[in-house]
Amino acid sequence: MTEQMKSNGITRQEWMGLLARAPEDAMMPLWDRVADRPSFKWLRSPEIGGVMVRGRAGAIGAPFNLGEMTVTRCSLALEDGTVGHGYVQGRSKPKAEAAALIDALMQTEAADRLTELVITPLKTQMQGKRKARAAKAAATKVEFFTLVRGED
Repeated sequence: MTEQMKSNGITRQEWMGLLARAPEDAMMPLWDRVADRPSFKWLRSPEIGGVMVRGRAGAIGAPFNLGEMTVTRCSLALEDGTVGHGYVQGRSKPKAEAAALIDALMQTEAADRLTELVITPLKTQMQGKRKARAAKAAATKVEFFTLVRGED
């Protein structure tokens, strides 16, 4: 694979971000559809911790600490030596394990099948939820305008 780890038109950064942000109740049923899961050894078993979330005012201002967020992380190695990492929001060890296994498998010849069974449906669900949230917010949008008083 390339330096960016591209598989089926999706980069490793994209699939790991998708897995990290996906709700557990959306991701785990899709992962349960994968029947033949490989054996692996833990490099770092799932552990729960916190990270500092940083923000920027207007996306260009000076960075500031927004607050802390709970994350679960783990790392594993497949029998062929492929390493997978899982960093997920929240306190779900099973979700972190699934994310690490998916990451490792996406770097192998199983990537096509995994993209079809997990990544693409999950991406579609997440985009649908994002569009629904945007539509709900757009429904509350108020347009302001000013009238010229003519006293100029």
